[in-house]
Amino acid sequence: MLVGVPKEIKNHEYRVGLVPSSVRELVFNGHEVIVETGAGDGSGQYDDDYVAAGATIVGTAEEVFARADMIVKVKEPLAVERARLRPGQILFTYLHLAPDAEQTQDLIKSGAVCIAYETVTSRFGTLPLLTPMSEVAGRMSTQVGARCLEKEAGGRGVLLGGVPGVTAADVVVLGGGVAGSNAALIALGMGATVTVVDRSAEVLRKLVAEFGTGIRTAFSTRDAIETLVENADLVIGTVLIPGAAAPKLVTREMVAKMKRGSVVVDVAIDQGGCFETSRPTTHSDPTYVVDGVVHYCVTNMPGAVARTSTFALNNVTLPFTLSLANDGYRAALAKDEHLRNGLNVIDGKVTCKPVADAQGLEFVRPEAALKL
Repeated sequence: MLVGVPKEIKNHEYRVGLVPSSVRELVFNGHEVIVETGAGDGSGQYDDDYVAAGATIVGTAEEVFARADMIVKVKEPLAVERARLRPGQILFTYLHLAPDAEQTQDLIKSGAVCIAYETVTSRFGTLPLLTPMSEVAGRMSTQVGARCLEKEAGGRGVLLGGVPGVTAADVVVLGGGVAGSNAALIALGMGATVTVVDRSAEVLRKLVAEFGTGIRTAFSTRDAIETLVENADLVIGTVLIPGAAAPKLVTREMVAKMKRGSVVVDVAIDQGGCFETSRPTTHSDPTYVVDGVVHYCVTNMPGAVARTSTFALNNVTLPFTLSLANDGYRAALAKDEHLRNGLNVIDGKVTCKPVADAQGLEFVRPEAALKL
């Protein structure tokens, strides 16, 4: 199979779909890899490294899309990239389709085989291709939240961990999953007062077992969220419903009652966000203010730490990339139900139920679409 790696073009996105070591594995398995020149520069992977691994460097993204049987990316294709897709071509990347009707329609029209990292599952019931980026985004959310709390950045002028004689910041984390637990880890390490809210009592028990009595937990109810958000200095939203739009847990009214200069970081913004006041932002213009509250809603947070993120992502995507290349998409999807769960669009059909439900589209079971 001919595998293509284009350069990411989303605002300040420095990750790359394949690192040279992954290219070497594909080449060893008898495949060809073409890489757009400069695709890996942002994560410290240079053209010479790819050539040494067996790849061929090409000059333009147009050539990558025109020649490759499978496109391996990081972020969802932008409109100019979607226009280059063709029927039967495999697209393997993050898609986050539920809140993005325009992208969904373009992928339907393309006829491409669109497999989303974020809905691939594991036998343990986890989302293995989303987990490393959730870890990165969770840890980054506390860092950027601490920065946004500084007065120069528009915040209250609060040091997250406080100092002797001055209380630490009050941090509320919505969601105790991978991103939420990693956000809590960094916030606790910085000395903040941390409360994690989740609707699963078992998740809350695990957090206490992991972090001890230094962490506060609260069962997720409207009343609990309203009270905690109103008193918080920093609220980090990490809630996730696999493949679906994030629930709006924090209303405009709640935001309006927050302290002036407090901060919200919406890690769930890729799936539409969990604050009613959230809207997507970029690394070049990451924040805006609503009712005196600083909002950080960057849709590709891990792109800022591209080297760490790229290697973490390749560690988990490579086995699936090899499977698709070695067996072809039909055989690979037929034999692996977990990879099959990643199939979102094929032959103009939507095969991810949460996406279909979110956009009022017809849902076709992946097995039916593949004629298994």
